[in-house]
Amino acid sequence: MISTNSFHIYKDRWAAPLTMIFGSFVGGATPEGGAAVAYPVFTLLLKISPDIARNFGFAIQSIGMTSASLLILGMGVKLDWNYIKYVTFSGFFGLIFGSYYIVPLISPPLAKLFFVSLWLGFGIVLWRQNRSENREVYDKIENLMRSDIVRLLIFGFLGGIISSIFGTGINIFTFCLMTIYYRVSEKVATPSSVIIMTIETLLGFFLHAKILNDFQEEAFYLWMTCVPVVLIFAPLGAFIVSRINRKNVAKILYLVLIIQFVGAIIVIKPNLVQSLICFSIMICSILLFTYLSKLSHRKEVG
Repeated sequence: MISTNSFHIYKDRWAAPLTMIFGSFVGGATPEGGAAVAYPVFTLLLKISPDIARNFGFAIQSIGMTSASLLILGMGVKLDWNYIKYVTFSGFFGLIFGSYYIVPLISPPLAKLFFVSLWLGFGIVLWRQNRSENREVYDKIENLMRSDIVRLLIFGFLGGIISSIFGTGINIFTFCLMTIYYRVSEKVATPSSVIIMTIETLLGFFLHAKILNDFQEEAFYLWMTCVPVVLIFAPLGAFIVSRINRKNVAKILYLVLIIQFVGAIIVIKPNLVQSLICFSIMICSILLFTYLSKLSHRKEVG
């Protein structure tokens, strides 16, 4: 910025780095990528087109989540590599499929309502589970079997499709499976999901910048304004989470999910039909994740 005398680009884009102070911290500290904050703020408050917001999400996470991942790896934080490996592999194909065949069909407001309603339902189920003082959690998927690999591949593929729409999603979608079904500790599932989203976002950035060639000039300028911010706050989020206990990690996630949902409702102002759809998705989400929690991998292998 100094060598090219480009500080003038901040004049009309100062809200972007301000947003990413919080967004990048969330990206490093929770299974939600920074784009989970940037996408609704950019599209609904700053009136930036969804395709620019999505491409910006991939670009900025390529900096922020990569730096958070380097910190996680450097600190030797405990990870589940089977989770990372299989989800990342199928997520790549989901990302490509979604970019070509799903993204053109999606209405941004309805998609965002679906996004926040689904994850709030998951948060409610996780909160109910964590109210139990004797809830057992594990450091990895216990007794990994072929059916588990297939399950991870399916969830990874679907998560890749979600990421193709918002610039994030595979991390929180598969995190749901890990914590609810496999009962993997949030302390392990969170940094593992950060690694997954890092790889996915690098692939997404490359896909749009070099293959689809639809990376806009405005997305580039927004990216440039936010790089210094995310370099600091994304690894800061990862560092703080590594120093607190599992239940506090979950509490941070609950807070983010509630703020995300309430913010979307305030900004979108859904009509009656959209509100009913939103409520229905949340109920279905609660029922789905409650079913997964009662089914449980431990009971299946036991």
